Amino acid sequence: MADYTKPDFWSQKAQKEGYPARSVYKLKEMDEKFRLLDPPGRGGRGLRILDLGAAPGSWSLYILRKFTGRTGGAGALSLTAVDLSPLPPRFGRDLAAEGGFTFIQGDISAAEIREAILARGPFSLILSDAAPATTGNRSVDALRSLELAETALFYGGQALEPGGALAVKVFQGGDSQGLLKKIRELFESGKSFKPQACRRESFETYYLGLGKR
Repeated sequence: MADYTKPDFWSQKAQKEGYPARSVYKLKEMDEKFRLLDPPGRGGRGLRILDLGAAPGSWSLYILRKFTGRTGGAGALSLTAVDLSPLPPRFGRDLAAEGGFTFIQGDISAAEIREAILARGPFSLILSDAAPATTGNRSVDALRSLELAETALFYGGQALEPGGALAVKVFQGGDSQGLLKKIRELFESGKSFKPQACRRESFETYYLGLGKR
C-alpha cells in the first residue's frame, strides 16, 4: 500500500511555494494546457469562478495569486469556494484578505448550500477537486466520487454561462464513462486528463468540459 504520509516531490514543492497541498500543481497543469483561467478573448477579465471541494485552499490560492499584479488585481474576478471542512486558519486568512473571495462551508448537495452557490452565479469556470472519504474499497470509493462529480456537473448545467468551462475530479470505475458522455453532451468538447502531479498509483483523473453549449 502506498505511503501517502511521506512527502513526495510535489508535496515538498507545494510547501516551498507556500501552498497547503500538492493538488495545486494539478490545477496549474490543466490551466496551462487548457487555458482555464485565460479563456480566449477574455484574458481573465471579469471571471466568476466556483471552486468546489476547496479545502485546504490550494486551488483558490493559485487562482488569486495568478491575478495578483494584473491590472485590477484579484479584483478582476469573483471567486466562490465551497467545502464541508473549514479552511486552515493560515491560508483562510490569506484568502479572505483578497478582494472578490467568498468561502461557503457546507455540503455542496444540501439545499441551502445549493441556493447560496446559485445566487453567486452565473460562473465562467467551475472547478471541483472534491473527493469522498475513502474506504479502501475501490468500487465504493468510485461510486461516492461519481456522486460528487455528478453534483459538480449539476452546477455546470445550472450555473455555468455559455462558453464556460468545467474541470472535475473523478475516481475511475463504475459509470465514470457515463459522466464523461454527459459532459460531452453539455459542452462543445469533453476530455479526460490525468495531470502529472496525480500519484502514479491513484485511480483519480479529471474530466474537462470546454465551451458550454
